[in-house]
Amino acid sequence: MFEKFENQVWDCIVVGSGPSGGRIAYDLTKSGAKVLLLEAGQHFKKTDFPKPEIESSSQMFWGGGIELNHDARLGFLRAKCVGGTSIVNQALLDRFDSDAWNDWNQIASLNFSEQKFLPIYETVEKSLSLEKISDKYFGKNTKIFIQAFAKKGLGWTALRRGQKDCGLDHGNDCIACLGGCPRSSKQSSMVTAVDPAIEKGLQLIDHCEVETVSEKNPGTVITATVKNKSAGTSQKINLKSKAVVLAAGSFGTTKILLQSNFKQKHSYLGKGITCHPQYMTFALFNTPIDSFKGAFQAVKSYDPKLRQMGFKFENVFAPPIATSMLFSGFGRQHQDLMMKYKYMASMEVAIRDEASGELEIAKNGKMIVRKSLTAQDQSRMSQGLKMIEEMFDGSGAEKIIRCPQAFGLHLMGGCSLGTNESKSVVNPEFKVHGSKKIFIADSSVFPSAPGINPSLTIMALSHLAIPSITRGIA
Repeated sequence: MFEKFENQVWDCIVVGSGPSGGRIAYDLTKSGAKVLLLEAGQHFKKTDFPKPEIESSSQMFWGGGIELNHDARLGFLRAKCVGGTSIVNQALLDRFDSDAWNDWNQIASLNFSEQKFLPIYETVEKSLSLEKISDKYFGKNTKIFIQAFAKKGLGWTALRRGQKDCGLDHGNDCIACLGGCPRSSKQSSMVTAVDPAIEKGLQLIDHCEVETVSEKNPGTVITATVKNKSAGTSQKINLKSKAVVLAAGSFGTTKILLQSNFKQKHSYLGKGITCHPQYMTFALFNTPIDSFKGAFQAVKSYDPKLRQMGFKFENVFAPPIATSMLFSGFGRQHQDLMMKYKYMASMEVAIRDEASGELEIAKNGKMIVRKSLTAQDQSRMSQGLKMIEEMFDGSGAEKIIRCPQAFGLHLMGGCSLGTNESKSVVNPEFKVHGSKKIFIADSSVFPSAPGINPSLTIMALSHLAIPSITRGIA
């Protein structure tokens, strides 16, 4: 079945189809390169995204919806579908500030800056539709957030999102897009890069999980397992390419290199894992809030004091099953609480965590993420949660519920970018140290947590890597 792929030598094989892989596959295909894109998940269309929440979680995420760290205190959400996390996120696209770039430069001896990335950001942004939600669409949850900030003397701003014609005037709800946007309004990697690249000649194999990569003359060899979903079978394939781009995200890219025994040459491989840990806090009011309706995530904190303190706030919300899993308790008590779903407002604190985590592969082949909150992380989280309770209390909430489970939604690190080979895995040309043909520009190369949504910068780094990848193909 896959002989037509195995019997060719590709200019480039791209592993992973999210903000990095999709962008790189599109740029290379557009330039005339012969590109094969591999994705472990399914290539959904806008008409066949799973509708029930339980089905979207089980079909579109690794681990059936959630993966846990070594002690189950931290959960990770990692999408598994063409388009990656850009399919299931809220498409928040922010540029890094000087603080984020300076931190990277200090840690990794880089030469990045706002000025250097300005034209790169502008180029990437021209390929997307970016909007800020008008205040006429602000729901009650957003208004509570804004009023609470005003009382606290904190600054806020509207979120800039990758979206186009969301149809809010027609009653569409953003919460539906957490399982894939049925209108193709969300500017996901699938919509803006992968599908357009397929029209230009990109070849795609979905349900294809890459196991190893090795560098041999005349190029690189990929070993992968392709699963036939309908038949319930799988097949191993070997693919040859002049160059390989690993773009499977922090966990996926790192895991492939670990399985390929790169740890022997790269001692820092798997280290520096960070994820912007976040906790949600809910508040019950005596009138319906209906946070799940309309544009439920429209604004965020925007205050230099909070930036210095190492955390930020967002007015998020979650579908009912995800919300129910955040609450403790059982039976009638839990049911009574969920019956008040319409009366709930929510606020989230996300911290800029230290890059203290490490990913490793156990003897049985399973991935282990050893990531805990450091003393500094815990201090930042405590301050943020305390401020949320004070803001909800000042907003007239009848009851405030702090959820005990922390989540990491922005998975970063594991293959850090840098010039010192003992403290990094990837060089400033986005090649794995010592390699001529293996490139990485996804979130795994982040040397530290920026404290800013990473998607736009992942795309910018991937665009910056194109000249180096092109030279590797030649």
